[in-house]
Amino acid sequence: MIILPKTIKILDEMGENIKLARLRRKFSSEQVAERANISRPTLTAIENGKPTVSIGSYLLVLQVLGLEKDFLFLAKDDQLGRKLQDASISTNERAPKRKDKNG
Repeated sequence: MIILPKTIKILDEMGENIKLARLRRKFSSEQVAERANISRPTLTAIENGKPTVSIGSYLLVLQVLGLEKDFLFLAKDDQLGRKLQDASISTNERAPKRKDKNG
């Protein structure tokens, strides 16, 4: 699998954000790993933005940090998808004729 540099940068930033959230809460990596039921090396991989870690492990760590609802923001504002959807909506050339009230 080829991972683009911009994707690597996103993963790096996400890992750094998770690490900062852990540190702000004054949790050790051992505490978070134990509570998330993952190994410390897996937590380190998450905090380093490694693409090989399962998305479920990321969610478990966010859950421990009280940030699991952040997952709901993934792909929430799909601007490109909406534009593509709107572009494929066909419209009639003319509006349909309105029926007269008298029949």
